[in-house]
Amino acid sequence: MLLATFPVGPLGCNCSIVGCTETGEAAVIDPGGDADRIIEMLEKNGLKVKYLLHTHAHFDHVLGSKEMREKTGAKICLHKEDQWLYDNLAKQCALFGMKANDTLPVDKYLADEEEVVIGNLKTQVIHTPGHTPGSLCFSVADKESVLFAGDTLFQHSIGRTDLWGGSFEQIINSIRGRLFKLDDSTEVIPGHGPNTTIWSERRENPFVAE
Repeated sequence: MLLATFPVGPLGCNCSIVGCTETGEAAVIDPGGDADRIIEMLEKNGLKVKYLLHTHAHFDHVLGSKEMREKTGAKICLHKEDQWLYDNLAKQCALFGMKANDTLPVDKYLADEEEVVIGNLKTQVIHTPGHTPGSLCFSVADKESVLFAGDTLFQHSIGRTDLWGGSFEQIINSIRGRLFKLDDSTEVIPGHGPNTTIWSERRENPFVAE
């Protein structure tokens, strides 16, 4: 598995490329901007992107999706419960004094516990409502287990729940009931900021520590 994570867009969203080194297929998780940079990284590693996987539809995680879709043909994937946020991208951006281009239709709606196949890699979809109604995390197991947590779980913090559709009770249940069931050694790549592990968050996160 080839894995690269780097900040993109106006709020430094962590965009990740997950690639199968045997087949050259890849997925891009949260293309929140800087599409040319993402494409350059894909080309540098000889990868062809198949899916654009979105942890949720806040503007800073989807701003590069239209351009990525147009330039690569990769399918835009989202949980259906975040469609309304995706449809209101322009309004989201206006609240931050920015403009957004029109969105393209979602190609594939992702469901809880669905497997997304990327070459010889399998990515499990985990529905984790709370930050938004359709928030998702993506679990990939190769030699090591990696969780792409979006804005659900951060290093010693959790996602905001005071935005449209947020719920503090739901996000706590999602983290404790779903994410903390993963192996302690699982590396967590959040939507912003540094990586962490399930082990660390179970013991040291002041919001959800067991």
